Amino acid sequence: MTQPVSLPRDSSTDKVPQAQPPAWRGLMARADVRTLSLLGVLAALVLIGGITKPDEFLDTRNLQLVLTQASVIGVVTVGMTFVIVSGGIDLSVGAIVALASVWATTVATQEYGFAGILFTAVVVGVGCGLVNGVLIAYGAMVPFIATLAMLASARGLALQITDGKTQIVTVPSVLDLGERDAYVLGIPPLVLVFAVVTVIGWLVLNRTTFGRRTVAVGGNPEAARLAGIDVRRQRLYLYLLSGLCCGIAAFLLIVLSGSGQNTNGNLYELDAIAAAIIGGTLLTGGRGTITGSVLGVLIFTTITNIFALNNLQSDVQQIAKGAIIVAAVLVQRRTASTT
Repeated sequence: MTQPVSLPRDSSTDKVPQAQPPAWRGLMARADVRTLSLLGVLAALVLIGGITKPDEFLDTRNLQLVLTQASVIGVVTVGMTFVIVSGGIDLSVGAIVALASVWATTVATQEYGFAGILFTAVVVGVGCGLVNGVLIAYGAMVPFIATLAMLASARGLALQITDGKTQIVTVPSVLDLGERDAYVLGIPPLVLVFAVVTVIGWLVLNRTTFGRRTVAVGGNPEAARLAGIDVRRQRLYLYLLSGLCCGIAAFLLIVLSGSGQNTNGNLYELDAIAAAIIGGTLLTGGRGTITGSVLGVLIFTTITNIFALNNLQSDVQQIAKGAIIVAAVLVQRRTASTT
């Protein structure tokens, strides 16, 4: 009986293959680099402000003003980030803020006091988001067209309600939130609301099934559908979320300005989209960070403040913002091409 012949072993084939690092580590590394880059830009802007107008820019009241102004558009940007991550867009956020603010400051609404104003602003925002979500998710309308129609309709309705006039808030409990006496450890209440919304948004996007579904829908809707995700319902929820953020922002704007105007929220949609883009959110969907979007808001708000303190023309400010947006998109494309 023949014995089996043992072949000589090739030591080169006995090497244990090295474990490849998980893909999420690469994503986290890129996210960290992006966040550090944004923090570097923000620090550079603070340095510029401190050099050009040290007494005015670094004054505590001015820094509080920057954070307060960032709070309103920041809450809108949180909702916008979710929508863009899902592969959608919402051009109506500014108009929804305007409509919610004027509806919540009518004489009839103010008779119900603080709760009436807050409730109305939130309900109007959610209602507009519901219309957007139904048209897009179940009406199969392109998000650009559906939200553009909402933009025109909401602006028109806001103008009709106010008749082009400013509606002054007379409810003391609402106005008191904008006073310095209401600050908590030197932090304005509006900033605290913005911080809470940011933390909740970060947790929802990064630590919940809802956030994972949002990313999946934005990355590949068909694959998400085959995986058992109700894509239409998810998109409806996202536009409801965007509307909710607009309602909250409208209330913050009422507190900040003490009035409701049909011109409120002008160009908020562009500022929110721009902040999300420079924060690392892909316009094609599938990727985005709340942290990056918030840093984008702070960068734009700081630029506006520096330009105002130095009495520079607003057109130069818009050119600077445009240049930042273009640079952010180019960086995104280069990052995407290397992955």
